[in-house]
Amino acid sequence: MDVEVLKLGAEATFRLQQEAWQAQRAHVNANSPFYRELWQGRPAPEDLRDLAELPFSDKSQLRISQADHSPFGDYLATPRNRISRVHRTSGTTGQAMNLALSASDCTMTEIIGGRCQRSAGLTPGHMVVHCLNYQMWMGGLTDHMTLERAGATVVPFGVGGSELLVRTILETGIDAISCTPSYPAVLEKVIAEKFPGVKPKDLGLKLGLFGGEAGLDDPALRQRFRDVWGMEARNANYGVSDVFCNFASQCELDTRLHFHAADVLFPELIDPDTGETVPIAPGSEGELVLTHLQRECQPLVRFRCGDIIAVDETEPCSCGATGFRFRVVGRSDDMVVVRGLNMFPTMVAAVVNSFDFLSGDYRIVLDTPPPYDTLPVTAELAEGRAGSDDLVREVEAGIKKNLGSTAHVTLVPYGTFPRTEGKTRRVERRY
Repeated sequence: MDVEVLKLGAEATFRLQQEAWQAQRAHVNANSPFYRELWQGRPAPEDLRDLAELPFSDKSQLRISQADHSPFGDYLATPRNRISRVHRTSGTTGQAMNLALSASDCTMTEIIGGRCQRSAGLTPGHMVVHCLNYQMWMGGLTDHMTLERAGATVVPFGVGGSELLVRTILETGIDAISCTPSYPAVLEKVIAEKFPGVKPKDLGLKLGLFGGEAGLDDPALRQRFRDVWGMEARNANYGVSDVFCNFASQCELDTRLHFHAADVLFPELIDPDTGETVPIAPGSEGELVLTHLQRECQPLVRFRCGDIIAVDETEPCSCGATGFRFRVVGRSDDMVVVRGLNMFPTMVAAVVNSFDFLSGDYRIVLDTPPPYDTLPVTAELAEGRAGSDDLVREVEAGIKKNLGSTAHVTLVPYGTFPRTEGKTRRVERRY
């Protein structure tokens, strides 16, 4: 049945969506104080084609909801005893978001994610090591469950202990890895330092299932994985934590992302500046807006996810999947992803402003396209202060402690950055 859903035509898919929406809208109308207030008491429409009459919801509203109605917000649409699992988002602007899932929500999350992993080439014949953070982040346990749903043998390794990971791969015959696309570069350093005579290809990894960072659209990066590791790199894990941890991936025949969740997610495309609807058609570009068609605990309607995507194809792929194919162009904000952690300028500002020897002005200077292994921060010294290696290390340690990211900090003299009355662009992309 799961495979058949992926191959449904547009009309059959929409009928399935409309049917699912009837139960979902009734659930939201009856049980979500958040949306009752947002919609000013107006019920959600019966027809998905009228969804655009409703206002958007977004991350900032959810943060306020959780701050005012801790810990899950007043968009929690079930009693607390229906919550089966709790996760947190990987990175926020000052407030971790608590994600509540019922048993049904967990199952559906695994089903959709399993579709994506299978599409990317994972089979029951693979032994895959999963190297994402298991400490409450969706990317850990939940993505692990999607790998199991695909039928593979899964090794739950997590993050840290790279030397042990290399030994484990060599000793057990692991042939696939699930991680961020920047992590293999870390492993290469470990192999060179700790395993004399061993090359990355000697590990025997044949399939790389990547997610959490951009960069795989670069053909040169994919070719490097082949040349250095003997591994096929697959964009296997695209999602939005508040919605589904994984609802799109490439297939073995097309490197573009396939939308694999049409039966449980209704997608829209909008102009990020005006909010006007953009048709999902070849050549279209806009911000992705998502509505749950099957979610119990924290259902979202017309949720602006912040990702700007470009739709390339809407015709069925050679693999048989009928979901539209797209690329993630960027974000509507200035988020920078460093080894799977979402870094926002305001987060960096909080750390920079905590040091009295800094002026508080800074830039995140990106000279190359993603993925990023470290966060490059150029910080301005306070007036009259001189820089030193000790001060650099102090700022780098502060970023690591507070944000969890390794940073490369450069200190520049006071007055280096121009002062403006308007908005200052903190992220400079020079590539």
